[in-house]
Amino acid sequence: MFRSITLMTLLTLAWGMNWSVMKIGVTEMPPLWFRGISLVLGTALLGGILALRGAPMRIPRGAAGKILAVTIPNIIIWYAVVTVAMTMLPAGRAAILGFTMPVWAALIGALFFREPIDRRIAIGVGCALVAVALLVAGDWAALSEHPLGVLLMLFAAVSWAWGTHAYKRARIDMDTLVLTFWMMAFACPFIVLGSAVFEGAQWRVPAGVEWWPIVYNAVLVLAIGNLIWFTVARSLPATTAGLSSMMIPVVGVLSGMALLGEVPSWRDFAALGLICVAVAAALFRRPPTAPAEG
Repeated sequence: MFRSITLMTLLTLAWGMNWSVMKIGVTEMPPLWFRGISLVLGTALLGGILALRGAPMRIPRGAAGKILAVTIPNIIIWYAVVTVAMTMLPAGRAAILGFTMPVWAALIGALFFREPIDRRIAIGVGCALVAVALLVAGDWAALSEHPLGVLLMLFAAVSWAWGTHAYKRARIDMDTLVLTFWMMAFACPFIVLGSAVFEGAQWRVPAGVEWWPIVYNAVLVLAIGNLIWFTVARSLPATTAGLSSMMIPVVGVLSGMALLGEVPSWRDFAALGLICVAVAAALFRRPPTAPAEG
């Protein structure tokens, strides 16, 4: 248990700091090109690790369409939209907006999948909306010049939330980590093609110092990160894994301060606190009581 918690803590730090690392990467390079290189390298590394472990890599008959269907909202839209939005927002603020996802997932479940609406969902949605309002009101002049960044981050969070429900209901008979590899592999050509269409004139081989954000994303976030998450998270209580998710935007804000010199306002910290409350309400809801048999 101690080893699992230690690995989960390191993973939370790595994923949280990645918001600042991505900001550095997209400042130096075209955003989709940066994401495309990272995704291709990370997918190749994860595939190599799985092959060495002897994981069954074959896609079951008829599953390719289902895999693509869950890849679109969970990886293609999330990765592409977040990376572009990062060019318009501070890393800490992007992390806060991105991790409104569990709240939208709870709301989508209630509205579209007949999952029960309870007081915690209402509290979570209310806190998230107040947090977003605080962030918008706190820097209205800048946001009025670049409102697209906030809208893109919220769209990405809603897409990820919808994708979570799609993933849960797809019922694809594959090892979870192998499925993650194929989702990443399916996403690669879409991200690279998007970069070719919108950024082709800016393509170039990364310079020496520009490789470290790419390698960080490919190795620590995509390959090793996914390996740890799907291997370790199963052995931990759900609340522990949930707390890990809650801490990622906190680390994102703190790393933005440490690595990028960002100076969050009181509104950023208030919004961060509200998002933590909202995520806790969404993640730690009591399951509905099963009806008595007979």
